[in-house]
Amino acid sequence: MTKKELRKSLDYTNHSRQKRQEMAAMIMANPDLMQPLMEIAFDVSKPISCKACWVMEYTVKNNQSYLLPYINNFTDKINTLKLDSSVRPIAKICEFLIKAYFSKNINETKSVLKEIHLEQIATACFDWLIGEHKVAAKAYSMTSLLLLGRKYEWIHSELKMVLEKNYPEGSAAYKARARMTLAKLK
Repeated sequence: MTKKELRKSLDYTNHSRQKRQEMAAMIMANPDLMQPLMEIAFDVSKPISCKACWVMEYTVKNNQSYLLPYINNFTDKINTLKLDSSVRPIAKICEFLIKAYFSKNINETKSVLKEIHLEQIATACFDWLIGEHKVAAKAYSMTSLLLLGRKYEWIHSELKMVLEKNYPEGSAAYKARARMTLAKLK
């Protein structure tokens, strides 16, 4: 399948779980499609980019190894996303990666993620947490930053400051996640 054919298939993808799973299954059956999927996802000038992000999230949720060969490109580009419909699934992917990195179990993600990747994810998560994004992206960012603070001590103090500052204006969902995160920081 070419990138053009992949883009055409994405046209028929909607936000339903079934459609996203079908496309993710197609990517997993053809791992070479991950690179063009990422290219479409990070082409922020095209509205279809969010659909590619949805499919990428489902693919990585099933198996992170599909993303790992392209981790440099992924972490280089995550800060370019602006649409909430693209940021949310990418923030979720970052959470998957960070949880795997800090897992007690041996896994491929631990050996692939390097300092630069962790720093780029931390930067993106702080941007999403501070920026005008919906609660889901902020919640995923809180989890990632909480875990990253185990490796980088400065993250916990910055995270605490941001959460306390934004708490009064936050939605009920934001406040609930912030309370949970702040409790873990103490």
